[in-house]
Amino acid sequence: MGSPYFLSFRLSLYFQCYKYDYIYKKLYALTVFSCIFFKFGKRSFHTIQRVIPHFMAEEIRKAQLETLERKNAEALLGGGQDRIDAQHKKGKLTARERIELLLDEGSFEEIGKFVMHRSKDFGLDKQYYLGDGVVTGYGTINGRLVYIFSQDFTVLGGSLSETHAEKIVKIMELAMKNGAPVIGLNDSGGARIQEGVVSLGGYADIFYRNTLASGVIPQISAIMGPCAGGAVYSPAITDFIMMVEDTSYMFVTGPNVVKTVTHEEVTSEELGGASTHSTKSGVTHFSCANEVECINYIKKLLSYVPQNCEELPPALPYESTGSEIRDVLDTIVPENPNQPYDIREVIEGIIDGDSFFEVHKNFGENIVVGFARLGGRSIGIVGNQPAVLAGVLDINASTKAARFVRFCDSFNVPLLVLEDVPGFLPGTDQEWRGIITNGAKLLYAFCEATVPRITVITRKAYGGAYDVMNSKHIGADMNFAWPTAEIAVMGAQGAAEIIFKREIAAAEDPEAKLAEKVQEYKEKFATPYRAAHRGFIDEVIKPNETRAKLIKAFKMLENKAVTLPRKKHGNIPL
Repeated sequence: MGSPYFLSFRLSLYFQCYKYDYIYKKLYALTVFSCIFFKFGKRSFHTIQRVIPHFMAEEIRKAQLETLERKNAEALLGGGQDRIDAQHKKGKLTARERIELLLDEGSFEEIGKFVMHRSKDFGLDKQYYLGDGVVTGYGTINGRLVYIFSQDFTVLGGSLSETHAEKIVKIMELAMKNGAPVIGLNDSGGARIQEGVVSLGGYADIFYRNTLASGVIPQISAIMGPCAGGAVYSPAITDFIMMVEDTSYMFVTGPNVVKTVTHEEVTSEELGGASTHSTKSGVTHFSCANEVECINYIKKLLSYVPQNCEELPPALPYESTGSEIRDVLDTIVPENPNQPYDIREVIEGIIDGDSFFEVHKNFGENIVVGFARLGGRSIGIVGNQPAVLAGVLDINASTKAARFVRFCDSFNVPLLVLEDVPGFLPGTDQEWRGIITNGAKLLYAFCEATVPRITVITRKAYGGAYDVMNSKHIGADMNFAWPTAEIAVMGAQGAAEIIFKREIAAAEDPEAKLAEKVQEYKEKFATPYRAAHRGFIDEVIKPNETRAKLIKAFKMLENKAVTLPRKKHGNIPL
């Protein structure tokens, strides 16, 4: 036991294994056992010295793998099982469960799983969690690459720290470099107050990347829980926002601050819930009944849009089953020009099957926007809604449609406009709130759009609203009109009262004379043919042949190329 070889070996073994104490003890015991039962000489020493390193390496590898497995398990638990249970009791999924539902099975690859915050103030040096409250990575949806971040409310309330923000920024930059959509699943209490200004800097870093990515890759935000203060501005810059009823809310200042400053009593749901933002403010595009529906909406939305601004939207295989004539379109528009109808019936009569995916359904309801397929191709649809305010354009309708048009143009989605508009909504409320500049947003959006643009006038096209709704004069590629179309400065009644004012006043029967002049004006101006004579309408078509005409027209325009004047950027009237 006192052999110099043995002492030398013990010393060598110690220095090789001091980092792995439990492994050293096993090796030491093995060595002592060998020396007791075998005569320890020079030859035995060299034999053991050759065998032991192999055994030691295997034990170290095993220990390393066990450490990795332990850390992976720790990361998967987020803030711990108790907090996961609390999340479930609120009717909410965890960050990882949401990702699992959204992405194709087995496709998620996590990035930054073991990242931890670097702060030591206010007790944070005792609160370290792997991942630091956000799960980031990439995967596929229906086989198409997407990047994703999902905030974990079980870890410090999902609060945003410096490293939390760095993880999100990394994902966004990878998405831009590789030309793929980025999806944010937001569930956060806001900035991590203990970190002070660095957490605010983290928000700004994200906002900056949101802005750089705008118009380059699709950006989708799903609000799965609280989203307050600075946290709201990142979703606001993205292309689409989805909220979950009863469990998610967005506001710059919460109910307590509102009460302190303005003395208003308001709940979180009333102030910034899904219903509020989908109907009153228009902040959110989709109000979802639950998280599963929200995730399904994300999948469906992505099926209509391309990966980036350089690609075309995905097209589905399409084979015509014969005639594209849709007789149902012949009877939708009433004979009485003042009788309403639902523009969605026209949309459904034109598009492929049940492919219409409406956006902003409950906001600015006097205009309808959404995605659909026509002949297998993805298109964006903007349609005046005669069933609400007669389809008139107001502030909400104008801003809603303008935003949708700009998204479609950014990502090469052709535009179909279904027009039945009597004008802009009059009144002091609209004028004082800025209908002029807000209406101009829609005009600007159509004017700058370079994607294929086709308009079908189903009935009314009056005044300045006729110009704004993708008229030939502002760059529409094809303009069709149904025989029921009335293209004029204003309605026949109002026009006749102005033009023939004196003649009507001098008549023995003013009412009969007015009716006569209204009919005269209709025959002369309130038809599609006057505009067709001037080339403002390319063709007057039967309603039932609209689908066939549109399929051919969009096919003809698929290689459209337009070069805009060189400039840094335009100055849309905000």
